[in-house]
Amino acid sequence: MKRFFLLLIISATLLPATSVVALAQANPLASLIERDFSGRADSLEYVLTSQFMNTTKGTFFAIPRSYPNYSSETTYIYWQQAHALDVIIYAYERLRDTDDSRVSTYKTIMQRWFRSHANNWYHKSGDATGFYNEYTDDMCWICLTLLHISEALGDNTYADMARTVFDNYILPRGSIGTDGFFSLPWKDDGSGPNACTNSPGCLVAAKLYERYGDEAYLDTAKKLYDYMANVMKTKLGNDGRVEEPPLTYTQGTFGEAARRLFHITGEQSYMAMASKVLNYAVTSSRCTHDGLLRDEGSSMDQSIFKAVLIPYLVNYVLDEDASASYRKRFVTFLQKNANALWKNLNLEAYPKTFCNYYWGEPLDESKVPSMGAMVSGASLMENVARMAKALTTVTDGISLIPQSPLLQRGGEAGAVFGLSGRGTNEDYANGHEAVYSLAGHRLTPFYSSTVRHSQLPKGPCIVNGKVVVVR
Repeated sequence: MKRFFLLLIISATLLPATSVVALAQANPLASLIERDFSGRADSLEYVLTSQFMNTTKGTFFAIPRSYPNYSSETTYIYWQQAHALDVIIYAYERLRDTDDSRVSTYKTIMQRWFRSHANNWYHKSGDATGFYNEYTDDMCWICLTLLHISEALGDNTYADMARTVFDNYILPRGSIGTDGFFSLPWKDDGSGPNACTNSPGCLVAAKLYERYGDEAYLDTAKKLYDYMANVMKTKLGNDGRVEEPPLTYTQGTFGEAARRLFHITGEQSYMAMASKVLNYAVTSSRCTHDGLLRDEGSSMDQSIFKAVLIPYLVNYVLDEDASASYRKRFVTFLQKNANALWKNLNLEAYPKTFCNYYWGEPLDESKVPSMGAMVSGASLMENVARMAKALTTVTDGISLIPQSPLLQRGGEAGAVFGLSGRGTNEDYANGHEAVYSLAGHRLTPFYSSTVRHSQLPKGPCIVNGKVVVVR
């Protein structure tokens, strides 16, 4: 018997009552989620990987490969590689159970990134790791991503490398200063210390303790936290600034370090600090402009700062022990930024759809796009998708988005699902959209004349804003 489509216009209220109740009980923040952001995340990841990635090495260029001399724009790009790869790791974690092809591809990218030593430009005689660098903070960022790879792949190889780098090259640089606090210097010549080194250093130590249970790591994390909380903040006051000027990446990293120390120790003062510094990042006019994260600069370093903050804001949102009012504020703030970014993208230029330094305005296309800005935008969309999925998943594993944004025409056309490049500008121009299950999983990249009905599983799915039952 041939399959056929029976078009049914069904509101979200007709979804199983037990699932809706379970959703509300699972997380009261679920009602704040506006839509499924996964299609948008997939699109920006494709731009990032197709335009900025050296696929042989698994590392990233500073400017798109479609621009002249892109190959020369790689030499001193090291710490930024950590945050570019983090986007891929989060995508891997989101897609692990639904897209074997992309999961395999992303795993290969992680492995190549590791073998390429994250494009480390510094070489030290006797360094067997390949990750040694004169900048302490650069190694801290790399260690955080190595730990993230281990978490995603369940492979100790990467975490063990992070431990080796921390034990042999990062921690030995630390010393007690004239202020009486232990801290890490910015460089191997002892210069510094500063917030952008000791914030990630504190977080690395906390994560190493969580993984290996060595009390020495916890002791180090506490000492670096004490330096940040007492020395740095004494200089700045008590308004939530981590450094001067306040920058999103340091706000986010210190907030995450404090949050993890709370879960390790149970001491509320750590969570209070996490709340304060993260809230500052989303409310202060020093970090925002018109309710969106501000343009922090066009250099490679500055443009990637937001990519560091975003995942840690989402971690806070998903932490049931965190402040309920701040969690709600962050959900709204993150979605506002994601919607503004998407609105201002030049989708017709896909896959050259590059992110601007400020998400409230379109990119000036007369200027060369930045990998840092692209990573920040992709990190935003990927982590908002992660947040939406986590908050709308009930205990039976079904993910439902309240008020059924999947039933609305959402402009997700043009999303590309995988490095193979499926999906074209023609798909976007014709208004084709992805086909979803009621659980929010994509069933095909697009519903168009090229997608045969027989490719869809029997049962209900969502096509072009309507629930369709395939029989």
